[in-house]
Amino acid sequence: MTTQELEQKPQAKNEDYWDEIPNQAEMGFFDHLEELRQRIFVSLIAMAIGAISCFFFVKNIVAWLEIPAGDVKFLQLAPGEFFFVSIQVAGYTGILFSAPVILYQIVQFVVPGLTRKERKALAPVVFGSSILFFAGLAFAYYLLIPAALNFFINYGADVVEQLWSIDKYFKFVLSLMFLTGLTFQIPVIQLLLGTLNLVSSQQMLSGWRIVVLSATILGAVITPSTDPLTQCLLGGAVLALYFGGVTMVKLIGK
Repeated sequence: MTTQELEQKPQAKNEDYWDEIPNQAEMGFFDHLEELRQRIFVSLIAMAIGAISCFFFVKNIVAWLEIPAGDVKFLQLAPGEFFFVSIQVAGYTGILFSAPVILYQIVQFVVPGLTRKERKALAPVVFGSSILFFAGLAFAYYLLIPAALNFFINYGADVVEQLWSIDKYFKFVLSLMFLTGLTFQIPVIQLLLGTLNLVSSQQMLSGWRIVVLSATILGAVITPSTDPLTQCLLGGAVLALYFGGVTMVKLIGK
């Protein structure tokens, strides 16, 4: 056996080690379904507890979400409208607070089928995904929503008095925040694709023209408002996230 073969043998063993699934146990299809059912049940319980807990503080949460609207007056246009808005706000907030439990259940369901290499990459991906989601919420709250609302307020300030439906306002705010949070997951998806050797950083970079067009369309679709400033802000954020993701994929050697 040559020296080169001796050097390749430990390397091959090391690669085999990282490609193995540790403590692999055979489970039937119905066993997987039962485990999935239990984890969904636990996640739903966590969401319900989070929503009920947030409902006791919902007026404070509502007041915080109304801050970007400034001096605009809100109207309750139907009996019980604010009550149903409160339930909606508490539900969204409850999902946020129960997110660690939901993520834990997802990870525990997925981990048994992952190799050592995939498990090693899972923790940074989950952590990065959580950070980016909350960064997206903050971006929407502090930049996108004020920009959109200022456009609407200034556009009709000299013609109409600003009296807004409380229900319509919160649908606008909550949908924009959560869609922006999901949009901020782009680098995580890129890292997963790169780690699994499905797409390289060079391939991602070569399609930059399509990415620019897609970012423009995404900015127009996600933002409920039609003002160009909000769309440009979100489109610019999408481009920054995408090229940041390309850089991270490049740094891990893919």
